[in-house]
Formats: sequence, C-alpha cells, structure tokens
Amino acid sequence: MIVIGADPHKATHTLAAVDAAIGELRGTKTAAARPAGHAQLLAWARALDAERVWAIEDCRHVSGALERFLTAHGERVLRVPPKLMGQSRRAERSAGKSDPIDALAVAGAALRHGLESFPLAVLDAEAEEIRLLTDHRDDLVGERTRIQNRLRWHLHELWPELAIPARSLDRPKWLDSIAGRLRRSEQSARVRVCRDELRRIRELTRAVDALERELGVLVAARAPQLLELPGCGSLTAARLVADTAGATFASDAKLARLAGVAPIPASSGNSRRHRLDRGGNRRLNCAIHVIALTQARCHGPARAYLERKQGEGKSRKEALRCLKRQLVRTLWRQLRTPGPDQEGDCLKDRLPTVNAPAPALVLT
Repeated sequence: MIVIGADPHKATHTLAAVDAAIGELRGTKTAAARPAGHAQLLAWARALDAERVWAIEDCRHVSGALERFLTAHGERVLRVPPKLMGQSRRAERSAGKSDPIDALAVAGAALRHGLESFPLAVLDAEAEEIRLLTDHRDDLVGERTRIQNRLRWHLHELWPELAIPARSLDRPKWLDSIAGRLRRSEQSARVRVCRDELRRIRELTRAVDALERELGVLVAARAPQLLELPGCGSLTAARLVADTAGATFASDAKLARLAGVAPIPASSGNSRRHRLDRGGNRRLNCAIHVIALTQARCHGPARAYLERKQGEGKSRKEALRCLKRQLVRTLWRQLRTPGPDQEGDCLKDRLPTVNAPAPALVLT
C-alpha cells in the first residue's frame, strides 16, 4: 500500500507517493489545480499501486476541489492538519523547502501519527452548505463588530456623555435612538460617517438574522438530534456540523483530538497529570465549551457530574474539561445518527493499520 501526500496550491498540486511498509519514496508528480490536472494525478497514483490512501494537507478552499474529485472517484482521502506537516518537515533529514518536500512531509505526518488518527473525507453536500453559511455568518458578524467599534469612538467624539451599553449597537431601540440624534445634529463629516456606519450595521444585522433563520431550518433537517441536546442551540449545532463537514471519525477519541478536548499527558517521574490541549480546531472547541457552560448552569445531570469531579479533588476548570470530554462522546454518537432524510450509518470503514502484519478493514 502507498500513502500519497498532497501539497495543494491555487495553481498546482504536488504529490509524493510513499511506501507505507518501508517509508520509501515511490515518486512525485505535479499537475495543474484544475479538473484535467486532478485526472492526471489520479491516473498517476492508480498506476503506482492498487491500494492507496491520500493524505491531503487540509487547506479548505485550496484543497477542497481536489478532495471532492478524489472522493467522488472512490478514493480514500485523509485530512492532515498543516501544523503536523510543518512538524514532520522539521523532523526530516533533508533541509530546505519545496513542493515535493512538503508533499513528502504530509505523507510522513500521516504515517507517523497513524492513518486511523485522521478524519476520513466523504462527499456531503448538505453539511458543506451548512459550513459555508456558518462561515459566512461569522464573517458578517465580525464585520459588524468592527463597524460597531468604529461607531462607538465616533459617538464618543461627538457626545462624550452618551453612555451606550455593551452589546447594544445591534438592537433596534438603540439604533433608532442614535439615528434620531444624528439627524437632529449639524451634518458634519463625522456625523455623516456615523449615519453611514449605522446604515451598514442595520444591513448586516438583517443579513445575519436571515442566515440564522436559514441555518436553523437546515440544522433541524440535517441533525435534529443535536438540537435535543441540552445547551445546544441552532447556531452551536450548525458550527458542530460545519466543522465536521465532509469527514467521518472512527471513534469519539478522534473527534476529541480534532476539537482539542482530549487531555495531553504531562507526567514525569512520580508525577501523574494531564494538561490542557491548546491545539485542535478552536471553533469546534468553542462550540463544545458553550454547551458545557450552559449545562453547568442549568442542566441537573451535568451539575451533579461537575460536583462529583470537584469532590474527587479536581479544580472547577479540570472538572469542566472532563465534562467537555464526556460531551464529545455524546456528540460523536449524535453525529453518527442518521437524519430523517439519510439512510444507514454515515461512517465508512476504518483504514487499515499500516504496521499490522495483515491489515484488515474493521467496521466501526
């Protein structure tokens, strides 16, 4: 079996094929990042070995077209975080940087950490739509926040005595009040800028609210079981679906590692402890953290669990991390549960273990 590491770029994609058993480089190939180039890369890989796994550096927009092309043609595709590729390249004996070296580093990272450790990409148009809309909503919220911050400083220059509560510049009551005050003022350059920023805030708020309603409908159809989980609203559920879109996980431990929820061993000598994982997908981690905080405040079983963990000598933060790890186990089962329009289990076969003497597919 070979592992094909892919270093994707906007103009070209470079592959490096590595023998999974001995780590020998079998060859490299570069082609245009277009459908015709994707077909050339696939034909090259099929000529090398009948059994192969693709390890693609997860660059989302850059690697998405290649990933979808390969998945549509029945190839097994793994998503490798760019951070692991950088670590793998620094560990190599050869110095320097090039596309073939980077592609080889991606394949090396996949082999070093184990092929079964990475999410397996699958075609999932509905989840991809939710991811795009969720990311777009976050971008609009971020843009609105930047405009609100600028507006606050302009209003402070105009009326230092005006006290505007936090998180109120997207509420119609405050926007109408400020708009009326600006209309009655002398139309200086600063006042006109404030009125324009106020108009843009209203437009962005309407767009954000419309996207939130659309996401609520999509999530209710795609993963209604997530909405039944205490503390998980439509936006949190949309983020969970979005950041696991087009990927399957062999176990809850793999999902926990991706989300940065799995604790990292930090023991030495007689000391036995674990520390917080600051890696992983931070947006996914944030969504799980929101659910944990909500359950800690108003969900009886979660509060009892936290009290029990604190009774065992753990701090409040450590107990909350334990709760997040338990939530990942529940979320993994919920994400595996088919929706009303889906049939069967959404998980595919696990990848074979490379260093096993006789690898075999194991159903999850």
